[in-house]
Amino acid sequence: MTTITTNRFAKYFSLAIGSFLLLLAFNSCSRKMNFETSSAVPAARGTVKVKKDNNNNYQVKVKLTNLAEVERLDKDNISYVVWMVTENDITKNIGQIRSSSTMLSSKLTASFQAVSAFKPIRVFITPEENPEVQYPTQKEILTTATF
Repeated sequence: MTTITTNRFAKYFSLAIGSFLLLLAFNSCSRKMNFETSSAVPAARGTVKVKKDNNNNYQVKVKLTNLAEVERLDKDNISYVVWMVTENDITKNIGQIRSSSTMLSSKLTASFQAVSAFKPIRVFITPEENPEVQYPTQKEILTTATF
């Protein structure tokens, strides 16, 4: 009797530990954050997913819905720029989301992805007149909390 109970306990305990380690491995590989609600574009919603790849780079994926055309915020703006703040507190331009029929659909949805050697701790979006700017010149319209 004792042997059966001990084996059953060991089996369930091993299963619980294995499940916990598997869950921990999945959580450490990928983080998903929601953008905070914006006063500039209150209907806009979005998520950011950051995942470390096999080359120790960070893959950043952004999905957005209900994002108004950038020209509606200011007629001089030509694109939304996606920025990341690194763990060394450096702000980097990682790409643009254009408000056109090819990039931002009629349903006002967009997606974006980039790869960086630097670990991001926060992602935000600004409307810009020049998508190649090195520093944000406009107010942040969407931002995540610090990861």
